[in-house]
Amino acid sequence: MKKYLVAGLLVWLPLAITIWVLSWLLGALDGVFAWLLSATQAVLPESTRAGIERLRHIPGLSVVAMVGGLLLTGVFAANMVGQWWLRQWDKLMGKIPIVKSIYSSVKQVSDTLFSSNGNAFREAVLVQYPHAGSWTIAFVTGKPGGEVAQHLAGEWVGVYVPTTPNPTSGFFLMLPRADVRALKMSVDEALKYVISMGVVAPGGDLQAAAVARN
Repeated sequence: MKKYLVAGLLVWLPLAITIWVLSWLLGALDGVFAWLLSATQAVLPESTRAGIERLRHIPGLSVVAMVGGLLLTGVFAANMVGQWWLRQWDKLMGKIPIVKSIYSSVKQVSDTLFSSNGNAFREAVLVQYPHAGSWTIAFVTGKPGGEVAQHLAGEWVGVYVPTTPNPTSGFFLMLPRADVRALKMSVDEALKYVISMGVVAPGGDLQAAAVARN
């Protein structure tokens, strides 16, 4: 019976988690969309509020509106006029106490992670952690810079070592490039390997991992 219960769990668990994540994401989008509608109602004439209120009850409109907003923002930010306005916005946010510290930090991290010409999280590697002889998967985040680089002789790299099974927490290490072993697997495959605690083999599936264990 235990064998069949585990087999059934393996069938339904991925679907259940997928539905839960999508439900959470849709709930977040609905919340942002509702806040935008409330802000719009506060500034528009009262005669238009009834029409805006009906928008709350249209299924899927929040997703369409948010995706459309992101696309329009991207188009605006990709041209010279939009870039100028974004620079003015950054300057404004940089003058507000407390807000400037949070905003600048988040912007630097997001620009580094999502930049199309950056190297952050585009290479999976093997490193010895937490001690020599013990290996784990890490992701290259770049090269040390500034004052830190002045104290490190030779070629060094910064790596992020994720925890298992939650890769959103982990450790940042700076290691000599010679101590880092590059992997051919993609970042997605490496993340699956980390999250599954080695059950899902890179480039394979559960059966491949079972064969490797046997």
